[in-house]
Amino acid sequence: MNPHFNRHMAEAHSAVAFSFSVTPEGVDVNVNHEALRAVWISGVRSWKKKTATFMNHVHNGVYPASPASWLVTSGAFVGLHYAGLKQICKVVDYVSQLPGFNLIKTHETNKKIVACLAFSTGVWLVGIATLRYTLKLMFCYKGWMYEPHGKMSVATKIWLLGVKVLVNRRPLLYSYQGSLPSLPIPSINDTMKRYLRSVRPLLNDTQYARMERLVEEFRRGDGPRFQRYLILKSWWASNYVSDWWEEYVYLRGRSPIMVNSNFYGLDAIMIHPTNIQIARAANAIYAMLMFRRQMDKELIKPIMLNGTIPLCSAQYERQFNTTRIPGEESDKLVHYKSSKHIVVYHKGRYFKVYIYFKGVLLLPRQIEQMLEKIILDESEPVKGEERLAAMTAGDRIPWAKARVEHFAKGVNKTSLEAIEKSAFVVVLDDEEHDYDEEDPTKLNNFGKSMLHGKGYDRWFDKSFTLVICRNGRMGFNAEHSWADAPIMAHLWEHTLMEDTVKIGADAPIMGHLWETTIADEASLGYTADGHTRGELPFNAPNPIRLQWDLDDECCKVVDQQLAIAKALIEDVDLNLLKHDAFGKGFIKTCKMSPDAFIQMALQLAYYRDAGKFCLTYEASMTRLFREGRTETVRSCTIESAEFVKAMMDSNVSRDDKVKLFRKATDRHQMGYKDAMSGKGIDRHLFCLYVVSKYLGIESAFLKEVLSEPWRLSTSQTPHQQTDKLDLVRNPEFISAGGGFGPVADDGYGVSYIIAGEDVIFFHISCKKSCNETDPERFARNIKRAMSDMKNLFA
Repeated sequence: MNPHFNRHMAEAHSAVAFSFSVTPEGVDVNVNHEALRAVWISGVRSWKKKTATFMNHVHNGVYPASPASWLVTSGAFVGLHYAGLKQICKVVDYVSQLPGFNLIKTHETNKKIVACLAFSTGVWLVGIATLRYTLKLMFCYKGWMYEPHGKMSVATKIWLLGVKVLVNRRPLLYSYQGSLPSLPIPSINDTMKRYLRSVRPLLNDTQYARMERLVEEFRRGDGPRFQRYLILKSWWASNYVSDWWEEYVYLRGRSPIMVNSNFYGLDAIMIHPTNIQIARAANAIYAMLMFRRQMDKELIKPIMLNGTIPLCSAQYERQFNTTRIPGEESDKLVHYKSSKHIVVYHKGRYFKVYIYFKGVLLLPRQIEQMLEKIILDESEPVKGEERLAAMTAGDRIPWAKARVEHFAKGVNKTSLEAIEKSAFVVVLDDEEHDYDEEDPTKLNNFGKSMLHGKGYDRWFDKSFTLVICRNGRMGFNAEHSWADAPIMAHLWEHTLMEDTVKIGADAPIMGHLWETTIADEASLGYTADGHTRGELPFNAPNPIRLQWDLDDECCKVVDQQLAIAKALIEDVDLNLLKHDAFGKGFIKTCKMSPDAFIQMALQLAYYRDAGKFCLTYEASMTRLFREGRTETVRSCTIESAEFVKAMMDSNVSRDDKVKLFRKATDRHQMGYKDAMSGKGIDRHLFCLYVVSKYLGIESAFLKEVLSEPWRLSTSQTPHQQTDKLDLVRNPEFISAGGGFGPVADDGYGVSYIIAGEDVIFFHISCKKSCNETDPERFARNIKRAMSDMKNLFA
């Protein structure tokens, strides 16, 4: 008999808390006290969590006031009533005579106290609503974004003072959600003007005149009608874009999400705390679970711009315990409220690993012990198991059909549910990856491994997969529909810092968790031989090998999906550039935005690479608004084109080039601010297009706009989202950032991270099947562009 089956039966038997049997002597009752204790602890833990959640809801519901303010308000009214204040007494007398109070059978004095409390509660609720609405109105103000750096108008100073007075209390993660304004809908005229301006450098005079006609026809024709429907939606939707964006851009896509949608992140490559794979995995898993605990308790501080303006935190809700379920027409995101296990993939086998024992989160030393049992397990994967995750890497429709046909019952259903309900998936990889300044291809291979792996060793449907290389390096692959990169970057920054920060000059490498106990702090870090720190208070539960029964038909689908994934992998090319000639330290001396500087370098590099300009996508966030996600900054502008042409002309003086450069970066910054302020172009046009499809009306203008390819798609990886990362003192702690696959078949995907004062990492992707693109050539053009632009200020 299968030994794993025996182990499952033993565990199931021990889990029974109460059983009985009928014998000739009578009824024999057996009580498993250990199981009953586990049930009791689980129940207590559940009620504690429910109570904490309820209290957090109360706190967030009245923020920026506090629940204690009700006691103050009620006490004041009761005191004024007893003091005989005429106005209060009249109101209380009136309230006590209302129909509902006639049902209270008590002394008249007690009735008036109840009436006083009711009235004061009403006043308190009105005050809370007024306070929250005032805060929402203040957050609508975006004038502060458009003021020159270092200068502030009187109006902004007054506004800032008001905001600081209202938000001086310590907020929880979701405290500001009810006070964030809704994303405004731009007017049709404004969007049309911005659109025409954005495409002017891409079109000749004849093409531009044609586009002007299309715009005018839309503005005078169907545009206003579509706009009215969009305004109607904005009245009842929290955000008029986000739900459609998630559904139509992500979940309804039928092509593979590997490379095309999922993104990746890399390790802090300047340091290497341990070479022991399972030790690094244990600490990373523990740090992530501590982040989840803090997030569940809402103890993570919301991200605040300039320490004052909150960003929407809604995307954090689905970071853990979330999976993407395939469907024939559309996928769906499923989030589970809690998960007590992770799933580990090693050498083609899947293991369910419990992370709690008797209600207590296991320590890194215990997690390492469990992972050690996995790597020492010499059992072979069953038929089809090793490459099963290829289902999540290929086309969505075959996976959806196979899930219904082969995973709807039996052990396949149980094992699939274990993966999908896990907190996240961990891969103990069988390859080594590292960074070597003498061999750039190593970093390229590292990035490729995190982007797609072998096509069957990442569960691409999970919210994220943590990948630990054989030599202790690590990275992640994240599904994109549930959130954008900044949310995953926040978790990753926390994980890297907890895993690598040194406490004191002579202390071992260990973490420093905020809002945790000394025991939590002492449990992170590594011993001299590279293992996790701490003692084993008790042996952790054994990992459970997931069982599969995959027939020939199912294995055939797996092979077909893997063939699709391999073709995609073989076609993608990736080059990682570490630019250390200078960084934001020098750029700031030029008195311009580092992001705008880099975007101009990308424009110059692309023009040299392709000999033309192209529609350029830069992601910006709209999280200043409730449930905001992203907006597009169209980086190729009239001003950037003039600057690039000047750089290509040796007859233009350096002073003139600098003037055009500053004009281009100023224009870019204005576009970025417009996008953040809800004055973008592309999300508005996208929603108008969705409305047109619902109404069954074909719009020539919208159809053409939505089909335009983004041949240069760019994004900046955020970092230092918390005060935990100090790159001035510890520049080596910076992550190498992350990246994504190319958006257009004949274009580039470029992600970059401004890593401290002197280093910028670029992740450049494209398709090998396109003869016009080459990531190494584009990397050389970026270096050259950066150097030429620096020389303007030499």
